[in-house]
Amino acid sequence: MEKRYETVFILTPVLSEDQAKEAAKKFEKVLTDLGAKITHHENWGLKKLAYQIQKKSTGFYHLIEYTGKGTEVADLELQFKRDERVLRFLTVSLDKHSAAWADKRRGKAKEAKVAKAKKVEA
Repeated sequence: MEKRYETVFILTPVLSEDQAKEAAKKFEKVLTDLGAKITHHENWGLKKLAYQIQKKSTGFYHLIEYTGKGTEVADLELQFKRDERVLRFLTVSLDKHSAAWADKRRGKAKEAKVAKAKKVEA
């Protein structure tokens, strides 16, 4: 049975916007090569960290939601550990309640985007 997972990772702020997107695509490719199916990806952009990590106070945040058997998680986290661009990462297995909340949050984000687009057109 496939389980749902959510991984948030923070990339170093010394990267350019394009380099950060390229790194995120690399990790998405790692997941798909391992047989996971990516259901959602969000780029949260450059954000201030709650505390300094490796003398850096900001980082590029990315979120990936995916389904898989569970073996992909260990391999993905190994890739995170090997990549010097990654400051921190966290993978969480989603139960039915957190999965429902993630779907609801994603729906609200889409509604906000649509409302913003309509406001710009007006």
